Amino acid sequence: MKKAIETLMEEHRLIERVLGSLETFACEMESGGSAPRETLSGYAEFFSNFADKCHHGKEEDRLFALMAQNGFPTEHGPIGVMLADHQEGRGHVKALAALAGGSGPWSGEERIEAVRQARDYISMLRSHIIKEDNILYPMALQAIKGEQMDQLAESFEAFEHEVMGAGAHERFHALAERLVAAYPPDPEKMEAMPACTGCSGHA
Repeated sequence: MKKAIETLMEEHRLIERVLGSLETFACEMESGGSAPRETLSGYAEFFSNFADKCHHGKEEDRLFALMAQNGFPTEHGPIGVMLADHQEGRGHVKALAALAGGSGPWSGEERIEAVRQARDYISMLRSHIIKEDNILYPMALQAIKGEQMDQLAESFEAFEHEVMGAGAHERFHALAERLVAAYPPDPEKMEAMPACTGCSGHA
């Protein structure tokens, strides 16, 4: 598999781990257990910056743009669906950030809304990742060949430097590890997730 697509799929694996952690956090919140606002703020920060600004940013600004040059429509079809998912996800993350930004103990209504937003986001983004791994990325690999694909990988590196800044990737990986350590994903639920074809070697 080409480096640019490998990069995106490796990012998917990290995002899935943090989604599993958020799922554990939501269960804790639903049961009335310890669920600090600052931890929810950490999830919102990770998904807003790493999953959206960095990962989805590379897709929208670089991959999808290149696919459009190779004849793929952006208003409908697979790219249109992915863009709609990205926009939906931003709404959920914004809602989670707003809830995290409150003060004092959680109210019952806040807990219910945070759990709802978290679970809706988890379900949507897991489905989105499966669609990209199994449909969109294979289509990109068929359409983008040779030098164009090599240039895409270089373009991803330039995007991270220009948009995210030096050291951003490492900071968000560290944040992900802290969240996963604090609220570990349920191994059974992670194992039960649908496998993506072409993901071997990217666990």
